[in-house]
Amino acid sequence: MSDLPIRHIARALVFDPADRLLLIAYEAVRPIDPREPDQRCFWFMPGGGLEPGESHVAACRRELEEEIGVAGAEIGPEVATCEGPFHLFRKARDARERYFVVRLPDDRIDTRRLAETEDNPVLGTRWWSLEELEASRERIEPAGLAGLARRILAGDIPARPVTLSWRNA
Repeated sequence: MSDLPIRHIARALVFDPADRLLLIAYEAVRPIDPREPDQRCFWFMPGGGLEPGESHVAACRRELEEEIGVAGAEIGPEVATCEGPFHLFRKARDARERYFVVRLPDDRIDTRRLAETEDNPVLGTRWWSLEELEASRERIEPAGLAGLARRILAGDIPARPVTLSWRNA
């Protein structure tokens, strides 16, 4: 049981036509790995907290417009969840996240508004191929994201959302 505030969140696995996954780099509030004190960056999917009365799908659509400038995105199936304490943002939280598939018609995004609503400094965005995701030594949250992306791109959409976990738990 956590004494952190609970935050309900919708996030998107955003794929472009080349089957690359879009991730956002954030500066972590503390070193991610005590053995590597200079490592202070982590990668995360676009998305954010639900507003009062908002559904996860509506929040996902709103967040995509706010963060990457994509209005009216078609939100696909919910494919995963991740719950528990998350400490890499300035405001630690007991995150209750739901992940949805989003396919964009191209790789054009507009991140001019991205930093306006974020807890932590945004360091950039990047489209990742599956091979790059799987080979990376960067901190990518949550654990298992690359495997889930591979499964989705193979056409194996989970009938029920799979459970992922935080690397920082």
